[in-house]
Amino acid sequence: MLSVGLMIVVMDMTILIMALPNLVAELSSTATEQLWIVDVYSLVLAGLLIPMSAVADRWGRKKILLTGFAIFGIVSALVLIATTSGQVIALRAALGVGGAMIMPTTLSMIRTIFTDPAERARALAVWSVTAGLGAVVGPLVGGALLEFFSWHSAFLINVPIVILAITAGIILLPEARDPNPPRWDMLASLLAIAGMVGTVWGIKNLAKNGLDDFGSWAMLAGGLAILALFVLRCLHSNDPMLDLRLFKSKPFSAGVIAALVASLAMAGVLLLVAQWLQTVGEFTPILAGVALLPMALGGMLSAPFAPALAQRTTPRAVITGGLVIAGVGILSIAFMGDLISYWQFVVPLLMVGAGTGSLAIASAIIMGSTPTEKAGNAAAIEESMYDVGNVLGIAVIGSAASAIYRSNLGISDFVAQGLDPALAHAAEDSIVGAMSVSNELDIPALATAATDAFNDGLGFASIIGGVILLLASITVFRLVPKKFSITGEH
Repeated sequence: MLSVGLMIVVMDMTILIMALPNLVAELSSTATEQLWIVDVYSLVLAGLLIPMSAVADRWGRKKILLTGFAIFGIVSALVLIATTSGQVIALRAALGVGGAMIMPTTLSMIRTIFTDPAERARALAVWSVTAGLGAVVGPLVGGALLEFFSWHSAFLINVPIVILAITAGIILLPEARDPNPPRWDMLASLLAIAGMVGTVWGIKNLAKNGLDDFGSWAMLAGGLAILALFVLRCLHSNDPMLDLRLFKSKPFSAGVIAALVASLAMAGVLLLVAQWLQTVGEFTPILAGVALLPMALGGMLSAPFAPALAQRTTPRAVITGGLVIAGVGILSIAFMGDLISYWQFVVPLLMVGAGTGSLAIASAIIMGSTPTEKAGNAAAIEESMYDVGNVLGIAVIGSAASAIYRSNLGISDFVAQGLDPALAHAAEDSIVGAMSVSNELDIPALATAATDAFNDGLGFASIIGGVILLLASITVFRLVPKKFSITGEH
């Protein structure tokens, strides 16, 4: 039940990708409104993760989890009466509130329910693979629903799942809370919200507007500065809202790093490969979703066995090996030569899925090295890293690919041959724009140049993503003690 609840929260981050064109056409959304429809969910989610985990520790994790489910279900149903873009933006923001109540609470509840470390490790493996599945399944489910229903179905799919989750939660879940919760720190809450929103928003805008956008840099710098104030307040408080002293544990730090870079890699690969499939490969949205399933399959095959493998070898070996496998999988894309067939991606996708799936052990390391009463704190930190990693993956890997694409497209040659500057700008902005201009004006040379430039960008981005994962594997190997065990308390 906890894993299914997590899946709908993660799925909502990606399912709208497929529904957005129909939504925009019906509501006549402006470009700015489109950005807010997509981004407001993750912004609110990121901003409230830390405060909501503190609320759950204080008032009861079951209570907050079920409230989050209720908000998610009610808001998803209200989409039926939404007639303007502003209303959809407000509903997406409300979904972010519900998601922020669900995500960290599912993880901390696992720490509370499964007191046996071996059982907890297996439960965390299921939790981890479910999170990965949600990201991959989102576009697939969205594409399938839109084959038969309106864009509203991308929201309404949540309702029956939420009803089942609430029913099961009332019957099965025990209440749990921190017996000695810290005092409520309103200033720390505001700093956490403003800092996370500013940081995530700044990174997102840099990815969209380019590295020369001063406003995005200012937003990012402001967000990081506010987060620094939040950290200082927590470190100098005798009763902190978020116990950052957890980072004194090397295994905890290693698990957090693994969570960050794993989500970074998954987000970056999904973004670029999905674009390749729908533009170069000319896959329909639903077929593109199906084509990404090897990544989910790799995770499903590796995650359930990660805890047992960690017991037979060591957690350090499994978490390091997972990062290496995922890193090599991404790197291999850069050395394939001309990317002309989907089948060239199958093995790398399997490797990335298997590598990041085996990092289910990262959650076991994080929660296993955390006292039970601090489970909410640990969950908030891990979930924040997943969210920031997702944004960074799109920003860093996506921006690197875009820069190479624009540099190698050679759009000035087409302008010199008479291409309208406005159309040239659209072609230079993205491969989607280039393919549209090529088809509209019957310029096959532009399509060829765009494909080659996009493949160059994908290869360069793959090198960046792979190197990040391999460097992280070295760091994690050094941080996790050789004799650390996920079946013992630390």
